Amino acid sequence: MQGLTPTESISFILVFLEGILSFFSPCVIPLIPIYISYLAGNAKQVAEDGTITFHRKKVFFHTLFFVLGISFAFFILGMSFTALGTFFQSNQLLFTRIGGILILILGLYQVGLLDIKFLQRERKFQIPLGDREANPLLAFAMGFTFSFAWTPCVGPALSSVLILASGTGSSLTGNLLVLVYSLGFVIPFLLLGLFTTQVLNFLNVHKKFLKYTVKAGGILLILIGIMTFTGWMNGVTKYLSKFTPPALTREEENLPPEESDTASESDSAENSEAKEEPVKTPAFDFTLTDQFGNEHTLSDYKGKVVFLNFWATWCPPCQMEMPDIEEIYQEFDKNEGDIVILGISNPSSAEYPDNADKSKEEVLAYLEDNKYTFPIVFDETGEVLQDYFISAFPTSFFIDKEGNFFGYATGLMTKSQIYQALEQALAATEQPSE
Repeated sequence: MQGLTPTESISFILVFLEGILSFFSPCVIPLIPIYISYLAGNAKQVAEDGTITFHRKKVFFHTLFFVLGISFAFFILGMSFTALGTFFQSNQLLFTRIGGILILILGLYQVGLLDIKFLQRERKFQIPLGDREANPLLAFAMGFTFSFAWTPCVGPALSSVLILASGTGSSLTGNLLVLVYSLGFVIPFLLLGLFTTQVLNFLNVHKKFLKYTVKAGGILLILIGIMTFTGWMNGVTKYLSKFTPPALTREEENLPPEESDTASESDSAENSEAKEEPVKTPAFDFTLTDQFGNEHTLSDYKGKVVFLNFWATWCPPCQMEMPDIEEIYQEFDKNEGDIVILGISNPSSAEYPDNADKSKEEVLAYLEDNKYTFPIVFDETGEVLQDYFISAFPTSFFIDKEGNFFGYATGLMTKSQIYQALEQALAATEQPSE
């Protein structure tokens, strides 16, 4: 179905490319000299002619554990269906703040405002570096810890991958999806591990220039640390998401709808024969109040197909989509039949100034001015947006009659596309299991 992202049509190439692009975020690049110098650690070798090299196998071994720590963190974030994943997701704010404090301390030290002996053994990337000891366990812990600090910066890409993983038809496919993203993200680190000698010698030759870039990088680290700890980085991510094009949802764009639907049905038939019954992922439950004061609990709608639409008043694609959603709401008996239409707004307030939309009063005025009557529930704390890993608007979810994720789409959907998705979700749960 065009525009919808079911598990059978995931583009692993796009996920891999997202991982590579995530490496170039502002939370990662400024710390590269620190990573390299620490991981090189005690691998320094000085030849008889004074040439400095680093034992490639040893550095690569440490780098391998560093990227394993990164990958482990990403896998935990993607394991929403396990107790371990639930623990780390529910405490993600704590880990993010710990990462923010760590980045802030490194930034203060890098600009010369802190003088800590422990950091002196780990931070300096100028030669000599041989007095520091690196080991696989610390490299793993370093990669794991920094992953949570990076999350606000790589959030738009990572969150889209995580929600794909949580909505996939099987745990194997979900884990493979996270693995592909992790590979894209860590390959640049592995390349740095292979060419450590060249990179560090380059840094040593350009020490005069780096004296200034180190200070500038330190200032940037301080800003990133403060923004990560306070949550301000989420506001930046929200702003950038306005300009983020839809991703991972247009794989079938060049196919006619009939051909796409036929391919999906064929793939589904083959998969049902080749695989055991897929693991279904329950949608995250919530209880929120709409613009009319009515309370909606998602789990109360079991037995119906639910269309969830995350939107914002400032979002042009949302503005184009809303009239179609209103028409669908009217045509499907105003949620009295087998289809339930729910919009979700995340209004800002004095308590939550970094939420995604304008104030609740302004959202209500927008709905009234445009005569939208389908239920819009208000996620005033942002917890539901966090549960669903929302990083761009509009984002739509289709939930089957059993309360499980059926599919999702980021970006504008036409009325016919929404209809097709709803029909597929209805048909999926009406078909008897064999």
